[in-house]
Amino acid sequence: MKRPDKNFSSFSDKLLRWYNTHHRKLPWRETCDPYKIWVSETMLQQTTVQAVIPFFREWMKQFPDIESLSKAPLQRVLKAWQGLGYYLRAKHMHKASKIIIQRFGGSIPQEYEKLNELPGIGPYTSAAILSLAFDKPYPVVDANVRRVLMRLMRVQGETKPDKDQILLQTFKPFLPQKKMGLFNQAMMELGSLLCKSKSPLCLLCPVREFCRAYETGDQEVIPQPKKMSYEKIEAVVGLIQNQGKYLIQKRPSSGLLADLWEFPGGKIKGGETLQKALQREIREELCAEVAKEKYLIRVHHAYTKFHVTLHVFECTLKTKPSLKKNIHCWTTLEGLKDFPLPSGSAKIVRYLKERQKAIQGKMGRKA
Repeated sequence: MKRPDKNFSSFSDKLLRWYNTHHRKLPWRETCDPYKIWVSETMLQQTTVQAVIPFFREWMKQFPDIESLSKAPLQRVLKAWQGLGYYLRAKHMHKASKIIIQRFGGSIPQEYEKLNELPGIGPYTSAAILSLAFDKPYPVVDANVRRVLMRLMRVQGETKPDKDQILLQTFKPFLPQKKMGLFNQAMMELGSLLCKSKSPLCLLCPVREFCRAYETGDQEVIPQPKKMSYEKIEAVVGLIQNQGKYLIQKRPSSGLLADLWEFPGGKIKGGETLQKALQREIREELCAEVAKEKYLIRVHHAYTKFHVTLHVFECTLKTKPSLKKNIHCWTTLEGLKDFPLPSGSAKIVRYLKERQKAIQGKMGRKA
């Protein structure tokens, strides 16, 4: 890859002047606290800024520092994360906080190698923490920055991380000597606000004169869109009640949606009807037979590379279910708020609460 022909000596000046005027006021930009920057950067992975803001603020109320996070039960941490998805991020933060307390006296290390060894903290997060909190000379490359660099250099193809080192090597002579943290923020903001994946706002860009893709009119096709494929999953869910309480169960501590709680059920096998699948799942999971089932609702949700449809039944059992300690739990509808749930289960709970509210309203009108 050839280095851009233009002299980039004024690139950072133009970019930083634009950023100073146009950047968004975000809660994690009001501090140099490495813990808060760590939390925000972890939350922002695979999640939009607007979605993260309320989660970040609530998280800081519950876990204002590393010590409070390290002492919190994992279930409480996962509950605070509910709705952000990719729950392994929260588990890694929880584990890393304990290591920081034990090994580094509660202070986030300022050495790249030590920081990069912590669970869930890879090259990108390490560079972000060190530059944004300590103003160390580490450039960051997230999806937004990667897209900006590819257009600046007119690098074709998909936005894959394996291009990062080549992109940075070409861009390195034009990085600022000071204010690297501010520069990184400006690059990310440029990609988020102007250099968008679709319909980039090139005429508003403060550095378009340096952009090869803009010069050649290729900004709409660089980078090439990623080809996404999703696996469709059909599953059944059984709502089992006993004395006003619902039966829920905890997922394994490894794998997809680890350590979250959900209602009993599972995937429909080929050739099975919904009822047959429900009966088999309850038999396999609870060693019990379904006496009666009633179809309730259908719930759609997506996570990672899956599109899931949940077919939800209310059902009664012929015999008592076989329950395992710390795996199964009876809880009221209100009590479900204390358990971290996958998004599909959370949608079921919302439906149940709305239904309960509607029933109570009808009873009130009759009275």
